[in-house]
Amino acid sequence: MSKKKSMNRKLTPKERQRLRRKKRRRKRLIILILELIILAALCTVAYGMLKLDMLDIKILDQEKLEVYRDTGPYTNIALFGLDSREGELEGGVQSDCIMIASINNETDDVKLVSIYRDTLLQLSDGAYGKANSAYNIGGPEEAISLLNRNFDLDIRNYVSVNFSALVDVIDALGGLEIDLTAEEAVYCNGYAFETAQVVGKDMQPIETVPGVQLLDGVHAVGYARIRYTDGMDFKRTERQREVLQLTADKAKKANIFTLNQIVNDVFPQISTSLSVSDMLGFAANIMNYNIVGTTGFPYTVTTSEDIRNHEGSFVVPIDFAGNVARLHQEIFNEDYYEPSSKIRQVHDDIVYLSGVTENATAIQTTFEGDTQ
Repeated sequence: MSKKKSMNRKLTPKERQRLRRKKRRRKRLIILILELIILAALCTVAYGMLKLDMLDIKILDQEKLEVYRDTGPYTNIALFGLDSREGELEGGVQSDCIMIASINNETDDVKLVSIYRDTLLQLSDGAYGKANSAYNIGGPEEAISLLNRNFDLDIRNYVSVNFSALVDVIDALGGLEIDLTAEEAVYCNGYAFETAQVVGKDMQPIETVPGVQLLDGVHAVGYARIRYTDGMDFKRTERQREVLQLTADKAKKANIFTLNQIVNDVFPQISTSLSVSDMLGFAANIMNYNIVGTTGFPYTVTTSEDIRNHEGSFVVPIDFAGNVARLHQEIFNEDYYEPSSKIRQVHDDIVYLSGVTENATAIQTTFEGDTQ
């Protein structure tokens, strides 16, 4: 009874004053904590903005990109690895590596598709040439428009890097463990020597024996550039995707100091059209992204040196329209995709120029390690 009375009794003026002071202190503490959180967030954004200012950000003319249609909940980004000996990023060099990174914004799954660089495709002037010539002709805008025009895509942004940038990233991460054949180890040393000369780094040969070896930056890039083993350029694109995936996996486990070093060393060597807000959004979600599939395109191909009015060896799609339909199935889960009239035209042109019909015998383009 006395306890109930105690709970119901009125507070004295002094007690009410103490209670008001206590509430005010609690309110001030909450406001202080919120201010500190906001200040920390602003400092983080400011630091990120300062770092992003190191990038070469290019604003693209969207009308030149030939976007076909919206692919839904996917963000598609073109990735170009440039054969740049003098640091060129805006054009005038061949794109040694061409990839499409497709991010499912609902699941955070990422799929990588390599476009074989010698693939016969339609250029912006209606003529036909190798896929890697587009970047040389008109820089990233021409290269992106080639992908959209020939594959019914909606790519609006790109990231371009040269050899040196990838070497620096891999070195900062402590190298990559890669399982090599004896033949690959021999070629790896040769390409690593050339890469080291281009980027101005020392190179110590690795053992020319089969097995897992820890490769530094010049050797990992050298490994990704090998094309004179079984599988030729098709196997080479698989190695490129392997190196990219291993690098991404290792970067996700790196500490803040390593990541800061990568930013300082590599950002000045990158060209991109991604906005600051785009990049901050990707950075905030980076730990959730998972590469769930890697493959090469076209899926069914042959090679030919008998292309009308062209010289050299080309990768020729067998049933180009069918390859594009499969691309949409693999990336966007569109089981019954109907290629556009533009794709049908390119399909007919490729048959006319190459003489390669749907009855041609396909050569092997996938190897152990590819995931589809």
